[in-house]
Amino acid sequence: MEIETRFTSCLRHYSNGSLGGEQASRCFESRFQTPDVSSESFEQRDALCFQNESSDVVWSLTTRLYYKAFAEAKPCLLLYTRMEWKGETMNPSTPSPMEFAAFVALDWADQKHAWALRSPGQRRVQHGELENTPEAMEVWASELEQRFGGQPVAVALEQPRGAVVAVLSKYAHLVLFPVHPNTLAHYRQSFYPSGAKSDPSDAELLLELLVQHRDRLRPLKPDTVETRLLQFLVEDRRRLVDDRTRYSNRLTACLKQVFPQVLQWFDEVSSPLVGDLLERWPSLTELQRARPDTLRHFFQQHNCRDQARIEQRLGALALAVPATHDPALLEAGALAIRSLVPLIVELREAIARYEERIEEVAQAHPEFSIMDSFPGAGPVLAPRLIAALGTDRSRFQSAQELQCYTGIAPVLEASGQQRWVHCRWACPKFVRQTIHEWAQHSMAKCDWAREYYQAQRSRGKSHHTAVRALGFKWLRVLFRCWQDRTPYQEQIYLEALARHASRYAAGAARPPAHPPTPEAAAAASAAQPATASAVQLQWESVAGFLKLGVVSP
Repeated sequence: MEIETRFTSCLRHYSNGSLGGEQASRCFESRFQTPDVSSESFEQRDALCFQNESSDVVWSLTTRLYYKAFAEAKPCLLLYTRMEWKGETMNPSTPSPMEFAAFVALDWADQKHAWALRSPGQRRVQHGELENTPEAMEVWASELEQRFGGQPVAVALEQPRGAVVAVLSKYAHLVLFPVHPNTLAHYRQSFYPSGAKSDPSDAELLLELLVQHRDRLRPLKPDTVETRLLQFLVEDRRRLVDDRTRYSNRLTACLKQVFPQVLQWFDEVSSPLVGDLLERWPSLTELQRARPDTLRHFFQQHNCRDQARIEQRLGALALAVPATHDPALLEAGALAIRSLVPLIVELREAIARYEERIEEVAQAHPEFSIMDSFPGAGPVLAPRLIAALGTDRSRFQSAQELQCYTGIAPVLEASGQQRWVHCRWACPKFVRQTIHEWAQHSMAKCDWAREYYQAQRSRGKSHHTAVRALGFKWLRVLFRCWQDRTPYQEQIYLEALARHASRYAAGAARPPAHPPTPEAAAAASAAQPATASAVQLQWESVAGFLKLGVVSP
């Protein structure tokens, strides 16, 4: 048996000689996109098992790997104790596979789909084409139902979501098996090194994958209606947020050329205040013509009550100088401003409508109490966590599977004496962004999470590396709470850390919202009784966070 050398980590405990369940070892999204930075590694402790990503072989080891981001390469002393096979032939506890009346592969396209069909026990393959219309697919699905008496028919296609899946999912006799495009591409490369391809040949290769390697494919199992609705809503909302950011950046670039003073007077160009001001006065010349009382009334209507700041803006307006006198640039810039501002306004209103509907669906979801209990969870990230995990507990058998699916767990490639640990690229990017942003926001609410992040930063790790390592730890806790249907309780987890003598068990003393003034700190020190071994403390800034540090004598 050929076993690939590419492994991924699997954090599991032993219980009675067999692999047991994983032990439990969201706030607003960031305005900036999460970059795909790489280089993570592992630290060996306790027990672990390596699982090949594309095979059913599990190597059980006597050491356990912990995520350690951007760690230097270390020798890996692994003692193989036994090898287990998760296939149907060697695992009697695995239920027998579903019997299918036929196997179908569909190579979908924009206009026509190429399909290949094969019946069990026969080698003859039938080919055909199918128009990409709901009516044509209705006729095709009905013919399959009549031909095979309504028995299940397995259908393989390169699309986990999309128009074709949406149409075929309504037929109860069709069982869909999504195949990753890279899987088919590499499979084709194995048999056609020249790179030759066609739709009928791809359909036949898909059919071969379905017939010969069906045990490595997962049938599509849709979640509940509420979960899928929430998934569509949060993803669409995020796209609208990205569109608003895109148009805001275009408006900023335009203002830098013709009206840069706006960027100095106001903090956010996408705010309603700036939008209404630019829509009424799109240039500096027009704004300077307005009466001061008119501008004061305008600011008050937009809830600007700080008179000092209003007068400061009016004074700066009187001294402002146009950035350019080019009439062509001024006219084009004014037209661009008048065009971009309504787009931003419409996007802002659409986002508000989405957020209102997401809140209604999320609060009625049975998983809301679990996801909302985690530090940093809020009106944006809690629904996204619900959409990421869903309600099907059999979807992930361990926390390691969840960590790999979300893209937080790194990938290890080893060959001979070479060893390369890198970021997991093949993953749902939106889900990975959700976990990354949730871990980042949890530091403001959770002491041990903030301490863990600071420990990673003190070792020279970058910000995103440390956040991703924290997300790796959070996913183990999230998986256990999700499996047990239990909300997160900080005290229980801290007690578990204390039993394992973790340095993060006690957590750090949460600093106040504002550091104490020197006078207040001196007064507090004077109020303390003097001792022979008094320790002086001071607030230190570490990676953008405040923490107490000991003053060196």
